[in-house]
Amino acid sequence: MTQSALRPKIVVIDDERPILMTLEALLNRHGYDPQLANTASAGLTQVRKTPPDLVLLDLGLPDADGLEVLGKLRTEFPQTQVIILTANDSLNNAIESIKLGAFHFISKPYAPEELLSLMSRALEQKQLQRETAELRQEKQRLSQRLEEAERKLAPVIKSRAMRDVQELIDRVAPTEANVLLLGESGVGKEVLATQIHRKSRRAERPMVKLNCAAFPPNMIEGELFGHVKGAFTGAVADFPGMIGEAAGGTLFLDEIAEMPVELQTRFLRVLQEREFRPLGSTKTISANFRLVAATNRPIAEALRSGMLRQDLYYRLNTFQIEIPPLRERRDDIPALVSIFLRRFSLQLGKAEPMIDPEAFEQLLTYQWPGNIRELQNAIEYSVVLADKNSIGLKQLPQKIQLPPALQNPLPVAVGASLNLEESEKETILQALVQSHGNKKKAAEILGIHRPTLYGKMKRYGIEV
Repeated sequence: MTQSALRPKIVVIDDERPILMTLEALLNRHGYDPQLANTASAGLTQVRKTPPDLVLLDLGLPDADGLEVLGKLRTEFPQTQVIILTANDSLNNAIESIKLGAFHFISKPYAPEELLSLMSRALEQKQLQRETAELRQEKQRLSQRLEEAERKLAPVIKSRAMRDVQELIDRVAPTEANVLLLGESGVGKEVLATQIHRKSRRAERPMVKLNCAAFPPNMIEGELFGHVKGAFTGAVADFPGMIGEAAGGTLFLDEIAEMPVELQTRFLRVLQEREFRPLGSTKTISANFRLVAATNRPIAEALRSGMLRQDLYYRLNTFQIEIPPLRERRDDIPALVSIFLRRFSLQLGKAEPMIDPEAFEQLLTYQWPGNIRELQNAIEYSVVLADKNSIGLKQLPQKIQLPPALQNPLPVAVGASLNLEESEKETILQALVQSHGNKKKAAEILGIHRPTLYGKMKRYGIEV
């Protein structure tokens, strides 16, 4: 690589030869590679030949208007910075040039130190923009690699129930229909919403996600609709809001029934009119997004309690998909266990452990009230504790180690009237839960001897 290739390239476009000669000597002396042009056409030819790092542009050129040249430079070479060289009588034009995208301007005559300082700042900004673009590209590459890895690790759906769900997703994804996903917490509603987006015609545009339960009622409106600077205390800059950021793409509203009822009315209008107005703004903005919503509340209960407006529900419910809980699709558990084992082994830099048959049977029979999210957490916990590349019962979370009868004992309702036998059975179950199935400890908690505990367990049909 030549020495000149290492120096920042500067194209100077000015019709005054003394200025060109002076700048050439100055720039060479300070480590730059100057290229000179005394007309607009010559300057544009230089720039198009090899795009420079910076252009010093005089507005008073003989063959073209300087602002017109600036416009061409900013259109064809947006990464190249432009500093305007201007006479005092064209100061207004110089100010206009800033609006057109020039980095700055400097009035003739100027001190060399002033020009060099301005050039240094312009080149620093160009470098920052380049690094930002590279980071954005790297983020996109990593995101693509992650998506590819996720697809490779994705489990094969075995259960009939999930094959039915997948078929519905494949049918609705290419359409513009609103989709409402129903199901308990942890069943994978967000994962399926992402899948709908990726299989849609909007896949190249953003998918914006908002959990309506994650924001206080007084904040969610600003998050959803955005705001202009000064709309309220703390609004120090314009914010497009989730609706604005989802333009052309998909807006995913999780826990839609948790959205304040008064805000549901306003959002319903957005769905009807496909336009919205940010807080504090008088300007109406087009709302071109595809909506996917989700809730873990039973719809009948949400409507009956008034948490979800009926008119909003009917607008959301163009296409409804109910995702069954994990306990109703146990055929999927082995494949899910396999993907989570591989994922967390890779993350922790460990060899992928084997699961003992006894521990695997426990995973299959457990009720999974937290669904896939709970299973994922359980496998991560077990991979961390894996002993000699093996996961046994002791490496599972304690709740999952318990026999089925102790995993989800029925709570005693406040004020419930229980007969003596029912109370005794419930008390024994609670003691066994507290002792994690250890009968000796349970007997100590209950204040009775172990043989007495064994007899009562046999009487009530409690097996541990």
